[in-house]
Amino acid sequence: MKFSKKIHRIQPSMTLAVDAKAKKLISNGEDIISFGAGEPDFDTPDKIKQAGIAAIEKNVTHYTQVGGMVSLKQAILNKFERDNNLIYDKNQIMVSCGAKHSLFNIAQVLWEEGDEIIVPAPYWVSYPDIIRYAGAKPIIIDTLSSNGFKITPSQINSAITPNTRAIIINSPSNPTGSAYSKIELELIAECALSNKLLIVADEIYEKIVFDGFEQHSICSIGKEVQNNSILVNGVSKSYAMTGWRIGYLAANEKIVKQIEKLQGQSTSNPTSISQMASITALNDSEADVRQMVDEFQKRRDFLFNCLIKIPFVKCYKPVGSFYMFPDFSAFYGKSFKGIKVNNSTQLASFLLEEGKVVLVPGIAFGADRNLRISFAASMDTIKNGVDRIIKTLELLK
Repeated sequence: MKFSKKIHRIQPSMTLAVDAKAKKLISNGEDIISFGAGEPDFDTPDKIKQAGIAAIEKNVTHYTQVGGMVSLKQAILNKFERDNNLIYDKNQIMVSCGAKHSLFNIAQVLWEEGDEIIVPAPYWVSYPDIIRYAGAKPIIIDTLSSNGFKITPSQINSAITPNTRAIIINSPSNPTGSAYSKIELELIAECALSNKLLIVADEIYEKIVFDGFEQHSICSIGKEVQNNSILVNGVSKSYAMTGWRIGYLAANEKIVKQIEKLQGQSTSNPTSISQMASITALNDSEADVRQMVDEFQKRRDFLFNCLIKIPFVKCYKPVGSFYMFPDFSAFYGKSFKGIKVNNSTQLASFLLEEGKVVLVPGIAFGADRNLRISFAASMDTIKNGVDRIIKTLELLK
């Protein structure tokens, strides 16, 4: 059996693999606590579900326009104007089967062999592989917890070569929960424009922010920045709709036209029923979002206060998303019953085998000192899970 060179450039998603392993152990009757899932634990709000049911009952079950229904595009335009102070036209909007699909389409349409794309680390697990599959090269730039895991203009300038085409900015971030202020975004945008870099702004967690943090889209800084950016978003995280698979992007109409051509020859349109539900999500679900975010903040506060009390553990307090990314590297080099822990993969395996708790190794995100903990779980689950983490770490000597 001969496989393409392209498929050998990428690896399976470690976050999906960890989540699948946890679900398999649970289905086998194991007492597992999982902090691996990258999705809200809340149910999709009832009004959104009812919109999906109504779509089925009204037989909205046929093909739609490849790039999404006109009515959904209008809801997206309204959302951009209302939430981000951004004005787009319908021909600048492309709806796909999730934000990941949007990012994949971007890479396939815009990047190829010899191109370089700047990716701040820690990064969402799929960025490098999506770039590699297109034939391009991810240029990984490490950021520091002491700087809020945020890339600086000087780091960007140092990484630029004649082959650099774009930079990906994920704010708020998966896995760190870091987010950029307006001033920081302005400096990055100025750097990108002066170096003729396309900005890919992944804002899928934009509504999940804490402590009154004022979220800004980098595209809202000015018209020139907006014209030089692709804004990626979706309904998965903010509206607890991960399984509905609707994402979207806004970009120059020439880019959108090429992405629509690609999507027309691959998936074609996103699911009609999910599109109808997404219209309700975007138009009439802010109260549900606020309720979920309030609960996420309570969980974040509790989890953070627990983690910083664990000896030798360092932890950045996230301002957004529903992840924490503590540094457990002080436990590397220690062992228990002949089992030695030297990296994040081995520590995650040790916590699963001995503590029956699932965390995602930081190496999946380009940061081997850390492990990702999702606090998209009930408070009781978080309390029990932290207790297991503490007791299991105490075994290492």
